[in-house]
Amino acid sequence: MIVPLRLWSSLFFSEAVRALARHKLRTGLTALGVMVGVSAVIWVVALGSAATERAEAEFQKLGNNLIWIEAGSRNINGVRNGTYGTTTLIPEDAEAIRREMPLITLVSENTDGTLQAVYRNHNWFTHYRGVSPEYLDIKLWQVAEGSFFTHDQVRHIESVAVIGETVRRELFGATDPTGQLIRIQGSLFKVIGVLTAKGSSGWGQDQDDIIMMPWTTALKKIGGQGITWLDDIVCSAVSREAVNPAIDAVTLLIRQRHHIRPGGEDDFNIRRPDEVIKAQIRQSRTLELLLISVASISLLVGGIGIMNVMMASVAQRTPEIGLRVAVGATPGAVQLQFLGEAVMLSLFGGIMGVLLSIVGDFVIEKMLGWPLSTSPQAALLAVTFAMAVGVFFGYYPARRAARLDPIAALRHE
Repeated sequence: MIVPLRLWSSLFFSEAVRALARHKLRTGLTALGVMVGVSAVIWVVALGSAATERAEAEFQKLGNNLIWIEAGSRNINGVRNGTYGTTTLIPEDAEAIRREMPLITLVSENTDGTLQAVYRNHNWFTHYRGVSPEYLDIKLWQVAEGSFFTHDQVRHIESVAVIGETVRRELFGATDPTGQLIRIQGSLFKVIGVLTAKGSSGWGQDQDDIIMMPWTTALKKIGGQGITWLDDIVCSAVSREAVNPAIDAVTLLIRQRHHIRPGGEDDFNIRRPDEVIKAQIRQSRTLELLLISVASISLLVGGIGIMNVMMASVAQRTPEIGLRVAVGATPGAVQLQFLGEAVMLSLFGGIMGVLLSIVGDFVIEKMLGWPLSTSPQAALLAVTFAMAVGVFFGYYPARRAARLDPIAALRHE
């Protein structure tokens, strides 16, 4: 027999709420399990999204279709043998890439190391990088104050420097560094610009603790006498799809220039840092799915609690069920009433779980330092899943109530 819509809504909502309100403590304790399960699912989704967004932000910081050619090879285990002492990667290789590689749009020579910079009575041990002007576009970096050096300054080996935010803070404090002179290894360098702050990299390195200068200046005045080779060549492909073909073409070009025979080991290696970040993103998403599965178990445990409570409710209210059936209630109506109680119980726990997750966002954000926010989609999904759990675990007790023999139910004590 089909239950009329008005009776359906009355049984499923009004009667269910009244029945649950008669046992507030039991209802609250049962809903607590669902509440914890829902909040756990939402937190896991929020943490997974925050981790993915963090990795994707690092991916955006890496560079514009970045291809990084390093001096030195890697052994069979993938460990880099090292740049220093490897003299085969030279500026002419960078020029050849510029000239012969149509898939490469930007090229920058690179030599780097550590040094001590001095300004008046302040000194700071930092990292330096000798590059060409294209480096900013390749690495998607900008200058916050002043300007970057030009190709003319590279050709004339001028002693100019562009500093990162950390170096500016440690050497100059509140003083405007633009136009000031700093001493680096016995030479005076003019600060012509300050880089926009980038923060820490995905590996925890402070990207703002840097001094950039023309690569020719770094070779002649910082690297030492007789240094004519590069540590790296940094390139940008014309598009993301062109990165892998460009890597193959650059590999072939440099092998030919370095006279490496077929089967011979490269004296350089080409790496793609974006692949590391992509792997981190994939791992974070896989971990998110795993944690969601684990958190969902607590929802299932809450569902088992709902079934136990509903079974006890059916046993306790057996005479009431018999009386309802005796005065004309159909088995479908009885089943709908008890199923409505299970769903309302899980819905109440789900709503409380969403509220708990919103409060918990602030606590977790303070602990981890990650900006967290309860996703409306995650909240809706968690509450919907909680209601589905209520239907699943409430069906059997409701079905059992509907199939009670009214005569036996009325005699039940």
